[in-house]
Amino acid sequence: MRRLAASEWLAVWELGLSQSPAQRALTLLEAACPEAPPEELARLSIGQRDARLMNLREWTFGSQLVCLTTCPKCGERLELTFNGADIRTISSSQSSRNRGEGENESLTLCTGDYEVSFRLPSSMNLTAVDETKEMAESRRLLLQQCLLKVNHHGEEVSVEGLPTEVVETLVKRMAEVDPQGDLHLSLSCPECRHEWLSAFDVATFFWIEIDAWAHRILREVHTLASAYGWQEADILSMSHWRRQYYLAMITG
Repeated sequence: MRRLAASEWLAVWELGLSQSPAQRALTLLEAACPEAPPEELARLSIGQRDARLMNLREWTFGSQLVCLTTCPKCGERLELTFNGADIRTISSSQSSRNRGEGENESLTLCTGDYEVSFRLPSSMNLTAVDETKEMAESRRLLLQQCLLKVNHHGEEVSVEGLPTEVVETLVKRMAEVDPQGDLHLSLSCPECRHEWLSAFDVATFFWIEIDAWAHRILREVHTLASAYGWQEADILSMSHWRRQYYLAMITG
């Protein structure tokens, strides 16, 4: 995996504007990991994918993350500041070493009279259900793609016939095996003292930062090109500090 230049980030941003969240995550990885076949990146578990995205995000914007959320009880707006290390899961890194980087092999769950063979959700699976609007249907289709075989009393049965309690146990097991792909922040409101868990999607957060950066850098390009007549490629090749110095001279 490698760092991207400003011109490459703009190309990734432009491509991602018309893509779904799952496709954007793959576009980011494909740009930063040219040595890896796209199909291999698409098969990474969500936790493996997000661990790579965390590294790329840290190289690009630093280790500190700042985001806003709203207390679901009193509506208070909260600003959260934390480090990338705070949301890295030890289990995920150990799991990646044990499975081998880039692998997402078959796993088995035995619960009650059922034996379920499954794989962890990947970007390939998420992309296949992106257009589904109903959340319940999306979850059903995603689970269906991850299930390989279901045995009940030694006989193979349809995945559609899984009892609700088996499905819930399976979803919980997936989160345990790949915790980096199922992050939740433990939050507390300073106003009303309400405590809750909030899901945190690394890929979505990273894309919001990239989108904000792209708008800012394009404004800088416009200002410098208008003032000096420079080409976009020349402006983007400058360091951040040099661009800021020229911008400061323009604004006085």
